[in-house]
Amino acid sequence: MAEDESEDEEPAVELGEGEPVEGVPLARVASRLMWGMPKSDVEAREGETEIRTPDGPQALGNVLAEVDNPYFTSRQEFVDDVRSVVGTGPVPTASDE
Repeated sequence: MAEDESEDEEPAVELGEGEPVEGVPLARVASRLMWGMPKSDVEAREGETEIRTPDGPQALGNVLAEVDNPYFTSRQEFVDDVRSVVGTGPVPTASDE
């Protein structure tokens, strides 16, 4: 740390009290799995997990039911396939509903 910097400096982004966001990020689910993996194994391990989507939290198993791909060769393929079903965009907070 440079001498002129103070340990008491404010963080670049202020973290504070905010509205909670329901569900877990898709990236967190994807990082817990090893790739390639059959869709059925993903459903068995993470199907009950509620993921964040622009339409609110959804069970990953319900989303995967709409994915045609039976085998994910990579993390990116999994994420792309799930996002093709749920879309991308802002995730509503609990107060948005």
